[in-house]
Amino acid sequence: MSSKEKNSVTILTESQLSSRAFKDEAYEFYKELRKSQPLYPLSLGALGKGWLISRYDDAIHLLKNEKLKKNYENVFTAKEKRPALLKNEETLTKHMLNSDPPDHNRLRTLVQKAFTHRMILQLEDKIQHIADSLLDKVQPNKFMNLVDDYAFPLPIIVISEMLGIPLEDRQKFRVWSQAIIDFSDAPERLQENDHLLGEFVEYLESLVRKKRREPAGDLISALIQAESEGTQLSTEELYSMIMLLIVAGHETTVNLITNMTYALMCHHDQLEKLRQQPDLMNSAIEEALRFHSPVELTTIRWTAEPFILHGQEIKRKDVIIISLASANRDEKIFPNADIFDIERKNNRHIAFGHGNHFCLGAQLARLEAKIAISTLLRRCPNIQLKGEKKQMKWKGNFLMRALEELPISF
Repeated sequence: MSSKEKNSVTILTESQLSSRAFKDEAYEFYKELRKSQPLYPLSLGALGKGWLISRYDDAIHLLKNEKLKKNYENVFTAKEKRPALLKNEETLTKHMLNSDPPDHNRLRTLVQKAFTHRMILQLEDKIQHIADSLLDKVQPNKFMNLVDDYAFPLPIIVISEMLGIPLEDRQKFRVWSQAIIDFSDAPERLQENDHLLGEFVEYLESLVRKKRREPAGDLISALIQAESEGTQLSTEELYSMIMLLIVAGHETTVNLITNMTYALMCHHDQLEKLRQQPDLMNSAIEEALRFHSPVELTTIRWTAEPFILHGQEIKRKDVIIISLASANRDEKIFPNADIFDIERKNNRHIAFGHGNHFCLGAQLARLEAKIAISTLLRRCPNIQLKGEKKQMKWKGNFLMRALEELPISF
C-alpha cells in the first residue's frame, strides 16, 4: 500500500489486512495510525463494521474491557444471530478463545494444569532432543529452510506428544491450521476452507473414538474424561478444545522461532552480541516477541455495550480488532521502538495478549524458542541468510506475522 493509497483509503477491508502488500508496509502504516487515527474503520464483510486499534494504552484497556465479548452469542439476540459462514463452524468454535467468563474460566481450568511452570520445565530435555534431531538431518547439507525443517516441526512434535496424537499427521495439521486462521470471506476461499475443516472434524471424530477405546496419560484423554462426566465439557467444546490446542500449540511458536532468527540475521550486531553473551537469550526472546509479534492482529471482539473512544461512538455489535504488532511498536511506551535491541529494558510487550485471554502456552513457547535458537546458534555458528532480505516474503494472513520461508546456510 503506497503513501498515496494510505492517505486515500478511509476504510480497510479484511482482504487488505490479509494481503502480502499490507504486511510489507504494515509498520509504517501503523505508525501513521498511532499518530493521527488510533481508531481506524474496517469493513469486515459478513462480520459487519469494525475498528482497528493501534495504540498500546488503548490495547491494554480494551483487552480487559468487559463491554467487549469473544462469544458473539453474548452480544446478538437469537434473531440477530448471523448464519454460519462455514458448515463446520459450530463444531470448531466452542473453545476458550471464543468464550467469556464464566465459560472461559471453566474451559481454561481443564487444560491449564498441563501448562504450569513445573510441567513445562519437565519438557526441557524432550525439546532439546527434538531440536538436535532436526538439526542432525540438515546439518550435513549446510542449508535449510528454517520454517519447514526446524521452526514448524519442533513445536508440532511437542504439542502432538502432549496431546497424544500421531506425529505422522503433522503435515495435515499445518494445512488445517492455515484454513482455521484464514479469515477470508471470498466465496472460493470459503468453499476450500470448509472442505479442509470438514476433513479436520472427521479426523477429530476418529481420534476421539480411538481415545475413548484406548485412553492414555495424554491431554486429549483427560479432556475426554471431562466430557464423559457431562458437566465440565460438552462434545462440541471437546472437539473445539482439541482443535485449538493443536493450532495454537504450534502456530505462534513457529513464527516466534522464524521471526527471531530473521531479526537476528538482519541485525548482525545483535546476533554477535547474543553469541558473545548467551545469558541475554531471555531478553532477546522478549525483544523478538515485541519486534516481530508472531500474532499481528487479535481475533475479533464484539461490542456488547456502546462506548466512546477517541470521540467516536463504538456501537453495539461493532467488531474490535487490536494490532498487537502496532501496540508493541508504540513510541510512547518503547523508546526507539523500531530498533531491535536484545538488551531492551522494561519490555512490556503484549505479544501474548493481556487479561483473561493471555496466552496459556506462553511459557512453553518461550522455552521452545530458547532451546531452538540456542541450539541453532551453538551448532551452526556461521548461520547466514541465503539470499537478500528483500527476497523474504511475509505470508498474506490476517492474524499472523509469518514468513513463507527462511532459507539459511551455515
